[in-house]
Amino acid sequence: MDLVIDANIIISSLIVSESKNFDLIFNDNLRLFAPEFLKQEIEKYKQEITKKSNLLEYEFNLFLGLIFLRIDLIPHNEFKEFRYKAKELSPDQNDSEYFALALKLKCPIWTNDKKLKSQDKIKIYSTQELLSELK
Repeated sequence: MDLVIDANIIISSLIVSESKNFDLIFNDNLRLFAPEFLKQEIEKYKQEITKKSNLLEYEFNLFLGLIFLRIDLIPHNEFKEFRYKAKELSPDQNDSEYFALALKLKCPIWTNDKKLKSQDKIKIYSTQELLSELK
């Protein structure tokens, strides 16, 4: 199954590495995509993540590197034509890039942000829903 993965899934995976999110990231039945800016978004929260997770910086970098091996990062210019439509659809303008990529790839978004379910054009999977789907 192809999915666009939201930053909140990765952040929670780094904070609690023994989690369902972390396990799903490495599930061979999933093919994960994200906008390229995801790297900067995760870096922005690096101090907060390492503090909450008790990870040392090298451990953070190691786990993040492993996670990014599983995600195809897509440059903005490959889905920019969907930006306007995505801004109309996304209940949170900060997530419009994820919506634009999902429109381009014609696939759902994996996020635990409940607010994103308030639209009905793009399928949104929470971690629990994704676990149920994969059973």
